[in-house]
Amino acid sequence: MDRVFKALADETRRRLLDLLHEDNGRTLGELCEHIDMARQSVTQHLAALEAANLVVTVRRGREKLHYLNPVPLHEIQERWIDKFERPRLSALGAVKRRAEEATMSDKPAFVYVTYIQSTPEKVWEALTDADLTAAYWGHRNVSDWQQGSRWEHVRTDGSGIADVVGTVVESEHPTRLVTTWVDPQNEGEEDKYSRVTFDITPHEDIVRLTVTHEDLWDEGALSDVSGGWPAVLSNLKSMLETGSPLPQEPWSVPGR
Repeated sequence: MDRVFKALADETRRRLLDLLHEDNGRTLGELCEHIDMARQSVTQHLAALEAANLVVTVRRGREKLHYLNPVPLHEIQERWIDKFERPRLSALGAVKRRAEEATMSDKPAFVYVTYIQSTPEKVWEALTDADLTAAYWGHRNVSDWQQGSRWEHVRTDGSGIADVVGTVVESEHPTRLVTTWVDPQNEGEEDKYSRVTFDITPHEDIVRLTVTHEDLWDEGALSDVSGGWPAVLSNLKSMLETGSPLPQEPWSVPGR
């Protein structure tokens, strides 16, 4: 939290966050067009924002795209704002919504980062083991997780119904998993497929899990994943760190 407040104290860094708020997923060059200082100085400011987890980066070919990460701002809201001014304040919620909007189809539509006290192997297992996903996700993720294989997101009510299906695009145990997602009713319709990437990065006793959900077909789908992923990943984090998921289903919490 100290790093977050230190990062926010600088006017240039606040300006960079504003720019990403307006149009998320910009390159260094695009950001430099709006900041009157040397490219190296802008890079240093972005490094401070990354260190505070306010900005995350995703590589797309040769480009390095910068995204506003709303999680630290949400934590500030919960600790320093909500408990004092709960009734009217919605500004940070608006920042989160805007931060997750994708204005260009060739950029990831949603990026979420969380840190988990665990190992890459255990995080990988939690994402791919059918019994574990049933425990914290409410669905069984079923596949052999080999590149090119089919995967299914199957209900746990015994019906055998899959609400999401897709293909394993990349499988690099235990650091990277890429899958396509589609409603079974829309299989074969290319414009209905989205793509999810799990990047698992270890650092000493913790793991940084980055979820990128891209190629969403409309704003309704973006709204769904923007609310769904934080709930699912919070449940996963709780299970790995405490041995059990959250006591209530996080996706059932009212939005307001």
